[in-house]
Parts: sequence; structure tokens; C-alpha cells
Amino acid sequence: METPFANQQNGKVAGIISYFTIIGWLIAYFAFHQNNRTSLGSYQLRQTLLFHIVLMVVRWGLALILGAVWLTTGVFSLYYFLRVVDVVFLIIWIIGLIGAINGEKKPIPFLGEPAQNMFSNI
Repeated sequence: METPFANQQNGKVAGIISYFTIIGWLIAYFAFHQNNRTSLGSYQLRQTLLFHIVLMVVRWGLALILGAVWLTTGVFSLYYFLRVVDVVFLIIWIIGLIGAINGEKKPIPFLGEPAQNMFSNI
């Protein structure tokens, strides 16, 4: 028989694992969360799902657009803009991961609150 503490630990572990790529999110959801839902696990999974989606769309979209601009104009300084975007996402990721490690329901900047509304069924 599982104790409430063990169940809460599953939520914390699911939250932490979900920060490590979309594959980590899938492992966290199916291995730790699907059969042992906790409010902390749900909270972290919601915001990491939106984080991963936005990261992929922005990163691939910018790389595609800036790559095309670089090929046609030769302006290489746009590469540095992409690095700034990467640093911003890294900072948001670190803030979220620290919250997950501490077992807090702390929203990540810009994405945490919208994720709770968008993915309320998780």
C-alpha cells in the first residue's frame, strides 16, 4: 500500500523528469503520472508540455527563417539573435526545474499560467 508521501514523491519525480526533453515528458507522463496522478505532477507536466511545444516551434521557426535570411543576404549576425533566444529558454528551463526539484507549484515565466488553462485535462 502506498502512502500519501510516496504518491507525492511520484508527482515530484514526474515533474523533474518532464523537464528533460519531450521524451522525458512522455516517460514522466506514462510511467509516473498516468496511474498515480498528483496535483504537483499535473501542474509540472502541464507547464513543461507547453514549454517544450513553444521551444520547438520558436527554435525551429527562427532557425528556418534566420537560415533563409542568412543564405540570401549573408548577414551572419542573426546567428547571435538565435543564441539570445536559447539563453532565454535556458533561464526559463532552470527556473522551472528548480521549482520541480523543490516540489513547488511555481509557474515558469510567460508559459506557466497559460499552460494551466490550456492543458487542464492533464
